[in-house]
Amino acid sequence: MGKAYARTYQGAFKIGMNFIPWRMPEKIEGAGKIKELPKFLKDQGVNKVLVVTDKVLNQDLHMLDSMYEAAKKCNLECIVYDGVKPNPTDTSIEEGLKLYKDNNCEGIIAFGGGSPMDCAKVIGARVVKPNKSVKKMKGLFKVLRKLPPFVAVPTTAGTGSETTIAAVITLEADHHKVTINDISLMPKWAVFDPELTVGLPPHITSTTGMDALCHAVECYTNKTYNSKLEDKLSKDAVKLINDNLYKCYSDGKNIKARQNMQLAAFYAGRAFTRGCVGYVHAVGHTLSGLYGVPHGLTMSVILPHVMRQFGSAVHKRLAELADVIGIEGRTDKQKSDNFIKWIDELNAKMDIPNKIEGIKDKDIDQIVEWASAEANPLYPTPVYWGPEDFKKLIASIRA
Repeated sequence: MGKAYARTYQGAFKIGMNFIPWRMPEKIEGAGKIKELPKFLKDQGVNKVLVVTDKVLNQDLHMLDSMYEAAKKCNLECIVYDGVKPNPTDTSIEEGLKLYKDNNCEGIIAFGGGSPMDCAKVIGARVVKPNKSVKKMKGLFKVLRKLPPFVAVPTTAGTGSETTIAAVITLEADHHKVTINDISLMPKWAVFDPELTVGLPPHITSTTGMDALCHAVECYTNKTYNSKLEDKLSKDAVKLINDNLYKCYSDGKNIKARQNMQLAAFYAGRAFTRGCVGYVHAVGHTLSGLYGVPHGLTMSVILPHVMRQFGSAVHKRLAELADVIGIEGRTDKQKSDNFIKWIDELNAKMDIPNKIEGIKDKDIDQIVEWASAEANPLYPTPVYWGPEDFKKLIASIRA
């Protein structure tokens, strides 16, 4: 019954997708572009902006200083909220919202990785829907109002949050991660300045890059929702990641590779915005919420395990991705197996483990319940999983 309901739901949802006004953020690309952002916003009629970021980027690394200096020169007032946590919470949303309202801000800049962007998205949603709590926004299309002028400035190359309609927020009361999906959450503009990613530590470079790969692979192997655009973007992202991720990991100052990884994350993010993710993300979100495991790390570890467990259902699609990056094999199964092996080997080269530590027996039923609730019936996965399938995966990834 569960599988039949899910496939019926997904078929109906695919029809509805044809009426959604899909778009992509306007790209502002190039080294040093962050310094031009304040003048750009002033030209859009914004005089006071809430900057949403974290303390490490703002106070320790001083990565926003050049933007602040440029803002002073053009009289753009920046109100800074740097209280974003690695897994943003509903408390952070309310703190940022208060700053926005108290200072009569007119727009929002999200600066950082997926956490500041998700936080900024939901702050914007709370601005336009002041009577709806974060918890009540969970699910699909609970906002449906245009956000204030919104710019995303990624400092990692992985989440693709600068081009998605999704935000993931942890509820502090029970550590449950809720996913909010609404077309209005997509930023209006995205700034891709590769200089901002040059200083990323190798382990952040690797896990965020593998997160982008996970987006592309899950989207491409999913059923139902993809158009030709999502398939193309997924393939382009896989090719860019194959050609550039390890270069970035080995040489963080390689500007060209850094810019290509920003583009890969953007493509993969836009692809899964319509094509969706799958069980890798459903389980990974739950583990991040319960144990604080960084999102990119969970994606890196879980991705090859899920693809193997899917078996023959993904052989053809993974074989097509293998062709994109020159992985050989005589049959689709061989190519698929070799593609998954490539993921394993890339993880190993970048010192990413193949297991996750700390998963407790007492939490397994909760993990299964939350992961299943997130994924089914929305995610059009190539195989429908019930509780025992989730438990099998958890057994395979436990350290």
